Amino acid sequence: MMMENIVDEVYTGIYKANVSLEFYPDSDDEDDDDQSDLDDEQVKLIPLLDDPADVILPVSSQNSSSGFWFRIQNQSESHFSRIKIPQNTFRAVLEVYHSFHSNDEFWYSNPPDAYIKENNLTTERGNGAFREIFATIDGRFAGVILPFPVIFAGGINPLFWSPVVAIGAFDLPSYNLDLSPFLELLLDGEYHSIGFGVTDGISFCLVDANLHLWLDSYSETVTAKLVRYESPPLSLARTNKFLHLNGTFKIDAERKIHFSGWLNSSMGNLTTDVNQKLKFKSSVEYENDGNYKALHLKSKFKTEVKIKNSQEVILSRFSHKFKYPLMILTETLPVMNNTYKLTTNLTHTLYEEAAFFMLEKLITSKILSDKQEASGWMEVQDHSVLSGSAGSQQVYQYLDGEKCYKRNLKAEDGMLLDDSVRMFPCILIVA
Repeated sequence: MMMENIVDEVYTGIYKANVSLEFYPDSDDEDDDDQSDLDDEQVKLIPLLDDPADVILPVSSQNSSSGFWFRIQNQSESHFSRIKIPQNTFRAVLEVYHSFHSNDEFWYSNPPDAYIKENNLTTERGNGAFREIFATIDGRFAGVILPFPVIFAGGINPLFWSPVVAIGAFDLPSYNLDLSPFLELLLDGEYHSIGFGVTDGISFCLVDANLHLWLDSYSETVTAKLVRYESPPLSLARTNKFLHLNGTFKIDAERKIHFSGWLNSSMGNLTTDVNQKLKFKSSVEYENDGNYKALHLKSKFKTEVKIKNSQEVILSRFSHKFKYPLMILTETLPVMNNTYKLTTNLTHTLYEEAAFFMLEKLITSKILSDKQEASGWMEVQDHSVLSGSAGSQQVYQYLDGEKCYKRNLKAEDGMLLDDSVRMFPCILIVA
């Protein structure tokens, strides 16, 4: 963990943090009621998808002088950390963290390099509007995440984010990649490289991770085998049409991945299947000599993990779905003396759905929907906001199959006008 700060006459900040500790029950505690009707073999499988990891290893940079994150500057650059895992590991999950900055902070609205070059623009915010972060094991592709477009507290229009910040701005999300099918490559007692890269990335993206490991306490070693490795190249189609400063840039991307591997442990012979699927569609339009910009983005990302026994019976299944729609409309009008008026409308949504099954019986499920809408204007000179007005509203909903939590927020010009909460019974149906 590293918390950086700027200390000067303008930006000096003071951190105020709450720290909480979460204590997990001992493994000898009684099983939950939901698991009481499962046989002994299935009870053994509960740690596979439910309990916290036995060991957590950092996968990060060792250059503490510049931070413990890997700083990825371009699409051909990759960084890695060398790790050695216990030989009785029966499950491995990589929790990936990332944060986009500098010329890639607003990657979702970046035009292609050809547009920048043809119009002799000085901006370096290019390389198009698609990004994905992928992980590797000893240089071998091992999974991918589609990043949520986090907007920081000064982004798009800083007047939007007082006192309510954009989704994830103060709590950036992390993403899980199940590496269990690849245990054959890691269980030899030697050091191996866990690495990261950013497709189409430019300067710069911060990436690091935690490797969560579950250990077989009844065995000193576990044997494993990677039996299926389907990782076709990313399907990426770009359509660029522009004349001078006006144009339309469209991107369609799709990727499907399937990894499968078995392992022998005290729990028997188990096979882990990991399926990933992503779909990405965006349109960036420039009109009025680039003074009007319209962004429409749709991202979908799904991961499914199945664990089967030697008879091909699906013992457990976990499904996790994400959707990230984003719409930004911006118009810039010159005023005078290097001053301009910026008017913006924004709609930003995080949708997440997860479900966990054992023997096709639903054990837990959740749906989270967080949507923000904001609009406003500001008068800007150089990089200083001279005046402006903005308002936002947010609807946060969380459903877990028994209760629904709903919170509505409304803010205008730095004042919180509404903050209402409702909790009520609900029924959640997950396929």
